[in-house]
Amino acid sequence: MSKPYKRLLLTGAAGGLGRRLRGRLHGLADVVRLSDVAEMGPAGPGEEVVRCDLADRAQVLRMCEDVDAVLHFGGVSTETEFAPLMAANIQGVVNLYEAVHVLGVRRVVFASSNHTMGMYRTTDRVDAGMPTRPDGYYGVSKVFGEALSRMYWDRFGIETVCIRIGYCFPEATTHRQLATWLGLDDLVQLLERALLTPHVGHVITFGVSANPGLWWDDHLASFLRYQPQQSSHALAAAVAEGPAPGQPADPALVFQGGPFLHMGPKYPAHE
Repeated sequence: MSKPYKRLLLTGAAGGLGRRLRGRLHGLADVVRLSDVAEMGPAGPGEEVVRCDLADRAQVLRMCEDVDAVLHFGGVSTETEFAPLMAANIQGVVNLYEAVHVLGVRRVVFASSNHTMGMYRTTDRVDAGMPTRPDGYYGVSKVFGEALSRMYWDRFGIETVCIRIGYCFPEATTHRQLATWLGLDDLVQLLERALLTPHVGHVITFGVSANPGLWWDDHLASFLRYQPQQSSHALAAAVAEGPAPGQPADPALVFQGGPFLHMGPKYPAHE
């Protein structure tokens, strides 16, 4: 039985999500090309392994050769100083879109982040049509990636699904994690919808499961027909009683960015 793609590229394959996704993509492509700047181990059946520094334009061009679609999970995945974010998340995403444009790749799935909207309050209901409000340098870098991918759609017709990924870990220990939790099975389903839905153009969707108390409204991406089957309700018993999001005093409880409000630029949060 033929698969939708001949060769699918997964960047960031040595990262936390990349490692968990590695074995879940083989139904989508004859070959899954894995790439990261870090060691990924040997290639398994139906895999290729390509080491690549996203900040190196020539390496990125080679990484993207003969690829039909890209799952871009590469780059720095947390709040930190600006310099490494500049190299991996800003220069890196420019290099990626230059490469896919030159090589004729027509579909990218961009792993964006909920931290593009982290300065909205936990009492706000947010959709993708609202202005971005990043909570730090990391969020800013993802806003840049969303904007760049939009430009490549508008000018060159390269389709992109930007997924503002929530908290994608097996367990939850805080109220924020319960609200933003994304189960791995749901993430795989969302990636499938992002890759297989025809004519996506440029769209932003929220990567989140069917959790109680959702902060995000995904109606603008409803045509993807993503239907989460998992819920953080099953994890709620493990969350200790304590301050719930929305209570004053700690900005990590007031704003959707959570603990990222204690990282990065040291300026007081305000409204």
